[in-house]
Amino acid sequence: MQRRQFLTNAGISAVTSATLVSCQSQNNSSVTANSLPEIKWRMVTSWPKSLDTIYGAVVGLCDRLKAMSSGKFQITPYAAGEIVPGLEVLDTVQNGTVECGHTASYYYIGKNSALAFGTGIPFGLLAGQHNAWWYYGGGLEAMQKVYSDFNIINFPAGNTGAQMGGWFKREVKSLADLKGLKMRIPGLGGEVMGKLGVTVQNIPGGEVFLALDRGAIDAAEWVGPYDDEKLGLNKVAQYYYYPGWWEPGPSLEILINKSAWEKLPTEYQNMMEVCARESNITMLAHYDFVNQQALKSLIKGGTKLVPFPQDILQQAEKISFELYESNAQQNPTFKEIYQSWLEFRKGILQWNSINELSFANFVNPK
Repeated sequence: MQRRQFLTNAGISAVTSATLVSCQSQNNSSVTANSLPEIKWRMVTSWPKSLDTIYGAVVGLCDRLKAMSSGKFQITPYAAGEIVPGLEVLDTVQNGTVECGHTASYYYIGKNSALAFGTGIPFGLLAGQHNAWWYYGGGLEAMQKVYSDFNIINFPAGNTGAQMGGWFKREVKSLADLKGLKMRIPGLGGEVMGKLGVTVQNIPGGEVFLALDRGAIDAAEWVGPYDDEKLGLNKVAQYYYYPGWWEPGPSLEILINKSAWEKLPTEYQNMMEVCARESNITMLAHYDFVNQQALKSLIKGGTKLVPFPQDILQQAEKISFELYESNAQQNPTFKEIYQSWLEFRKGILQWNSINELSFANFVNPK
């Protein structure tokens, strides 16, 4: 009886102690949460508000961060042109005019050609492959090293999935038909097109429709069926080409002024990283969901879906890898990333040819 009473008392004591520890822990958490500062930032973007995919994902990221911080850390997003033009996000974050931005790194390859790897390069990686490179293949460390020269820290925060090859006002049947064509296409894809005889222009998304409509350009690529239909590109061009070989799995990034980042409490830094990862996943899922229906709508409306001729794809691939070798000779940073990326690409293509491609070839509509 005495032993039983002792065990009972010990049990009560243990429960009481655990309860006290739990209450103390909750109180400490409350104290910690209450002690975090109220912070308000601004985020400039390269996207028009009309796109609920890309710009909507940015809004979602900011909303999630606000919720996670109980309203204490708030970031207000701004569409392209509201504070600065869409292609000046990196500069604006670098100089501290705003604390952060959301953009595509290949808009800024004129500053350092290695920035192209952040978005993705022609004949590169699909979305899942690109994420594997970012998170486990050394991609994040490599790109953060590049961005450190601009006083910026970056995180992948979105992916559109494999893109389309763009809208053309006239049919392109061979390499010869590209000569003299004026096309909106940024990044290294634009450089490749330039070597194929295209006159390349880099135009923000919100301005593409007018440029096509007024004849300033003959062709333009943006993202895919859903966004392209939203921008009205199908109303000013009839031929819709595929695949978008220059953007097989392009990532978008959140850029944060490094000085501003270092002033954040660790808790807020962790929240931002989590929100960026969530945005990276949900944006891709959103695109895969909406593009299938949008493509049906476009075809029903008269859009002519056309594959790129094989001679264009073959020559574009050849020129792409020649361009990478040239950049590697001129830019040590590009060379370092490219050599590692190339080895990663070789391995993951071999693996995916076994596990995914074989399955896709069997189940896809014949």
